[in-house]
Amino acid sequence: MQMSTQLIIERNYHKLCFLKMEIPIFPLNGAVLFPTTSLPLNIFENRYIEMVNYSLSRDRLIGMIQNDENNKLFKIGCLGKIHSFNETSDGRYLISLHGTYRFKVVKEFNNSFNFRTIEAKILKESNENNLLNDNHKKQILEKYKEYTKFKNINLGIEEIEKIEIEQIIKFIAMVSPFKDIEKQALLETNNFIDFYNKLLSIIELEIFDNFQSNVIN
Repeated sequence: MQMSTQLIIERNYHKLCFLKMEIPIFPLNGAVLFPTTSLPLNIFENRYIEMVNYSLSRDRLIGMIQNDENNKLFKIGCLGKIHSFNETSDGRYLISLHGTYRFKVVKEFNNSFNFRTIEAKILKESNENNLLNDNHKKQILEKYKEYTKFKNINLGIEEIEKIEIEQIIKFIAMVSPFKDIEKQALLETNNFIDFYNKLLSIIELEIFDNFQSNVIN
């Protein structure tokens, strides 16, 4: 309960005080962070070790973002806060980021750092009541079981059945080998229903493509 209250206060603090803010960014395709999820990272490049040192000396915030097919930053990323870290004997950082809010890139700064920084506008999450229910949960898990079977993903579905539907869909989006653009589309949705429908569509299309491929072969 204490951690939950602390997180609520922390997220509200970001929302109220940092509607626009300068943050270091870690462009990394395929590694998409969503609000309220955690992302482990192995930091070994010198520029990103410098980025972590910069973040730790300030507010512990790092923006996770992807590049598009032209190697330009997508406009939407997710702000993460370092909530645990370890330094290894060979100079790497093992960190865990906790997603707080999505952000929109306003502009990129020219600076003397070896890493990149941007001005980010924090995006307000939808206040719409969550309309997902147990039927949605059952449907997405049935489809995901089928998906993991032909993808040969060794994942204990029975374990994720125990968590809330909102966290299930974010977990699936993070761990599944979807295309970068598909993960980006999920990140850019504005409410749980849109997220759910887009995720279901991605999974069903992959299942259909696999079926078509097997028929042809």
